[in-house]
Amino acid sequence: MTFHQILHTVLFNLRSILTITIISVLIIFFYLLVISPKSYKAPVTILPPAEQDNMSGLGSLLSGGDFSALLPSSFTQGNSQLFLEILKSRSAAEYVVKKHDLTNYYGTENVYEACIKLQNGLDLDLSKEGIITLSVNISTNFIPLIFSNKDSVKNFAASISNSYVEALDIINREKISFKAKRAREYIENQLLLTKAQLDSAEHRLMEFQKNNKAISLPDQLKSAIEGSAQIKSEIIKTEIEIGLLEPNLKEDNKTLVALRKKLSELKQEYDKYEVGTEDYLIAFQSVPELGMELAQLLREVKIQSEIYLLLQQQYYREKIQENRDLPTIEILDEAIPPLKATSPRIIYSSVVSGIFIFLLLSLYFVLKEKRLNLFKDQSNS
Repeated sequence: MTFHQILHTVLFNLRSILTITIISVLIIFFYLLVISPKSYKAPVTILPPAEQDNMSGLGSLLSGGDFSALLPSSFTQGNSQLFLEILKSRSAAEYVVKKHDLTNYYGTENVYEACIKLQNGLDLDLSKEGIITLSVNISTNFIPLIFSNKDSVKNFAASISNSYVEALDIINREKISFKAKRAREYIENQLLLTKAQLDSAEHRLMEFQKNNKAISLPDQLKSAIEGSAQIKSEIIKTEIEIGLLEPNLKEDNKTLVALRKKLSELKQEYDKYEVGTEDYLIAFQSVPELGMELAQLLREVKIQSEIYLLLQQQYYREKIQENRDLPTIEILDEAIPPLKATSPRIIYSSVVSGIFIFLLLSLYFVLKEKRLNLFKDQSNS
């Protein structure tokens, strides 16, 4: 058929097409307005977490911070993408399902089926600035004017969204607490080892002084002992930092490389106290044998005392971090009951449906006319 014939067929049957289309649109409009369930979404926006890099953590440690600052940021507060994956997880869905008893709401047999339905209605968006927008699609029953309370559904939608933020915060705190627990256990082992070494060094010093009476050391040698003890404690502290980081980082990580370089430089500095150099007026090798033994014992006690004090401070910091109960998630906009439904879009859906029905009916009459023409041609032949 030509375009002219198609147009003629449509215009000839236009009254029938319009009548059926208008009736269909009215039925669809009535269904969407009165019968169809209404869906509501209450968005909540979450600010991106504060970034922590490892080098700033190292600086914090050297200025009196804790060892947890050295752990990779993904083990502390993570980043927006990590938050996004946590929100998608079954653990987060389980928390929301159990809190609101969604197994009854969704009519499922168990929590896991309810989690799947909840996750299907979850809408997540991550902006380029790292801000996360979360909402959950909550629907009314059929014929909502009779069988559902719109205000209750709106409040429920807001509550579900806010509960997801609570789940994110709880999971994130558990990860941070686990990280702090691991650091605390590592430091605790080092603390016990250092305490044993300190007790042993103090006992040896006491026995030496008891057997040899008091020996006076020159002030210059005392200064050298203080300096070597300080450097040795820095060496031990750096080795602990490396031991804490190695299980979590790759060998070529810039933090590990920097720490190993620092350790090498400290050891070179410490070796200068063991051999005579122009940098030091008194080397330990030039001290009389008895004085040398006392100097070594004093230095060992000094080193172990400083290391023990450092580890004790870090131990209690990590213990506090492990047991603290502070929010880790910052909310930009809390979810509030929405003013209107997100679906169905009554006017839009009715218009689109009307256009589709009009085209479908036009096609039907065109094909019908084509078949009649073919039948007439066959009859004439």
